[in-house]
Amino acid sequence: MAITYKRDETFTGKRKSTMPDPESEGGTKEIESDVIDIIVTFTDGTITHTRNVNVCFEADGTTYDEAATKERIEQVMLGVQNKMALGLIQ
Repeated sequence: MAITYKRDETFTGKRKSTMPDPESEGGTKEIESDVIDIIVTFTDGTITHTRNVNVCFEADGTTYDEAATKERIEQVMLGVQNKMALGLIQ
């Protein structure tokens, strides 16, 4: 079976996460962080591997480059595929 990937999020430059709220016992709070990556899940048959992949920017260093990011994900996918074939990712 061929390896495939799915972007688990759309790049916005921000990511929300939940953490324990020190001011509320048992409570949580949501925080937003600046990021330069997206979460991607790679699948080959029954094996799945989720990891962060850095996004690409245009020459100005600030404009997100969708086409280059897609190419970067595909490059990472080849490395993940090799590791799956070697049994390093199970």
